Amino acid sequence: MKVLNVSAAASPACNPMQAALALRAQGRSQEALDALSIPGKFGADAHILRGDLQFELGQIEQAAETYFAVTEEDPDRVYAQGQLGLCLYHLQLWEAAAQAFEAVLQFDPHRDEMRLQLADCLLRLKRFEAALACFDECWSQGSRRRALFGKAVALQLLRRLDEAEKLYERLLTIDPQAEEALSNLIAMSMEVFELARVQKYSQRLLEINSRSPVALQGLALAAIERLDYTAAARYFHRALELEPEIMHPPEEPSEAVEYRISRKIFDRLEETRRKLKFKTARASYGAQPR
Repeated sequence: MKVLNVSAAASPACNPMQAALALRAQGRSQEALDALSIPGKFGADAHILRGDLQFELGQIEQAAETYFAVTEEDPDRVYAQGQLGLCLYHLQLWEAAAQAFEAVLQFDPHRDEMRLQLADCLLRLKRFEAALACFDECWSQGSRRRALFGKAVALQLLRRLDEAEKLYERLLTIDPQAEEALSNLIAMSMEVFELARVQKYSQRLLEINSRSPVALQGLALAAIERLDYTAAARYFHRALELEPEIMHPPEEPSEAVEYRISRKIFDRLEETRRKLKFKTARASYGAQPR
């Protein structure tokens, strides 16, 4: 006996909202969205579902418009406000996203996920003190790691480097594999030219990720300063293979702390690399049976 799988959308008498929910449950998001795109009047719940489907399908601008329409009609729709904030965040509209997240937190101040998003927007808007205060208000267990990292970043951008370093170290006790914390510690150590710390943090990062350009650049810098050009050439050219753009300054202004070697040092490293390559090739040739 053949069993037919008849979707809710197949019945003309079916409510479009129910049809869309049934199709979504089957993983047919585009068809679910189509079911809500027919002419007719829909309530707020249907519009929110349409926004969710657009978001799932990567139609971020359309989803933002849908959620915005819902919040304009009913500002108390907290879920729609939060989703609007996420859409605006994805569109890198930081000020508008921050306003949406603030609206959510006025209704529910215990939504740490929204507060973390708000704090991130504030960082990108260069409102570092406000971001720091925002991260500081995140108390839930689930937000602990991200809030700690965010506070460290805010302190770093406020040039409170000693406090930032302590928080990064705390984060590493919670998560010893936190590459982003080590990368920022390397950047801070480069800025104040603490080469022992550059060496220490770069080595730790390389042990976690052997393909980290940040770790390799840090180790190359430490080797250059102690005049060990053989080691420096080895580290630098590994970093260059992974990230060729490190030889070119960024077109846009950046808050990142960067160390760029001079042309003279680069030529010295290149010469050392060629000598090492020739020595290795000669050793390999000499090892072959005659």
